[in-house]
Amino acid sequence: MFKKGKLPLLVTMIMSLLLAACGTETAAPAQQAQTEQPQTEQVRKITHAMGETEIKGTPERIVVLTNQGTESLLALGIKPVGAVKSWIGEPWFDHIKDQMSGVEVVGDETQPNMELIASLKPDLILGTKVRQEKIYTQLSAIAPTVFTENLGDSMIENFELYAKALNKETEGSKILADFDKLIADTKTKLGDKTKMEISLARFQPGKVRVYYKQNFAGVIFDKLGFARPAEQNKAEFSKDIAKEQINVLDGDVFFYFTSDRNGDTGASKTAQEWLSDPLAKNMKVVQTGRAYQVNEAIWNTAGGILAANLMVKDIEKIFADIN
Repeated sequence: MFKKGKLPLLVTMIMSLLLAACGTETAAPAQQAQTEQPQTEQVRKITHAMGETEIKGTPERIVVLTNQGTESLLALGIKPVGAVKSWIGEPWFDHIKDQMSGVEVVGDETQPNMELIASLKPDLILGTKVRQEKIYTQLSAIAPTVFTENLGDSMIENFELYAKALNKETEGSKILADFDKLIADTKTKLGDKTKMEISLARFQPGKVRVYYKQNFAGVIFDKLGFARPAEQNKAEFSKDIAKEQINVLDGDVFFYFTSDRNGDTGASKTAQEWLSDPLAKNMKVVQTGRAYQVNEAIWNTAGGILAANLMVKDIEKIFADIN
């Protein structure tokens, strides 16, 4: 059937084809594995207040140890497996409680429950140096841990850090862009009213604290372009004052919040005592009826991106009634 010399050549050709086919079949899975490498295997290095932390892929089980951080997670569409309780509420602030169903309470910001945190088997822990520096090493032994430097006036920077740690930078940028637009739109609506001097204070039981510019509410007012009285136009957080110094709270509009929580009314009693004093009645802002008590959680203690949006809306609403 075959001429002499043709058979070996034919066998050689068949063997070559078989080997090529085998090579293709074995190469395909390897190539596919390379192109379909799961993103969860990617290791990212996050620089933060305590140094550098390696995080693999996109974390799914997050424990958060600040009220501000809880708002960052919720804004990004993430429900933590564990979180410290809110400063006001049982256990969550009113404006987030509907989103926190099933979240384990792991103590509070000043005293997190280490054993409970470990039992939740997190793959990321978010906290802050100003509250939890002493337990950072213990937390890091449980899971990769990322800390902000502080709280209060650094809400935007902290949100960006957490979004990066969560592998949600794109989503985070969109949220901050929306917030910037809200600020810009509100400034336009306020118009010349931003030339009014804004006074800020917090009442506690038997104590009053003037709030300067480097705190949560102060930063929001600064972003909106509001002026501050000369006595409050300082790049500082706050300062306790005596009743004889109440005139430092004067301005065109005075906003104050009280530290009352869980049924305690000591702070509200202090506010009533101070603002009914003859010294207060001599203040321009009291005489014009422009002293407003505002929500402590939203304007002060929550300190996150959700509260920031709500505070801006509060400001717009209040100033709509001010001529």
